[in-house]
Amino acid sequence: MIQESYSAQDTFAFGKKLGETAVPGDVFCLSGDLGTGKTVLTKGFAFGLGIEEPVSSPTFTILQIYEEGRLALYHFDVYRMSGSDELLGIGGDEYFDKGGVCLIEWAELIEDIIPKRSKRILIEKDLTKGLDYRRITVTE
Repeated sequence: MIQESYSAQDTFAFGKKLGETAVPGDVFCLSGDLGTGKTVLTKGFAFGLGIEEPVSSPTFTILQIYEEGRLALYHFDVYRMSGSDELLGIGGDEYFDKGGVCLIEWAELIEDIIPKRSKRILIEKDLTKGLDYRRITVTE
């Protein structure tokens, strides 16, 4: 599935739609350059799950847990990790099967431990279509 976004609001709305249809055990792997909107999509996703508290990128904490929605959201940002061993060392992989939903930014850095059932979300800029344009590709 490919979704075109022409603004942060579009990206948020698409994330909301994904969150509304998420089911327990879903793992979403977000990829895209810095500033493409991974956290904006995550904020929309959380809103779609019914989470109203502020969502921020867990760049320095690695994991943020939001439990107030219809499903718990485990939001990872593994950008600063040296590899999967580091996530395994802190038990991060245990969240893949806790019955909530995992959203992992920079998942390609820990590819070897990502569950096969994961959905991939790639967010790309295309400056020929405008500064705010994003092509969001979702694959299973």
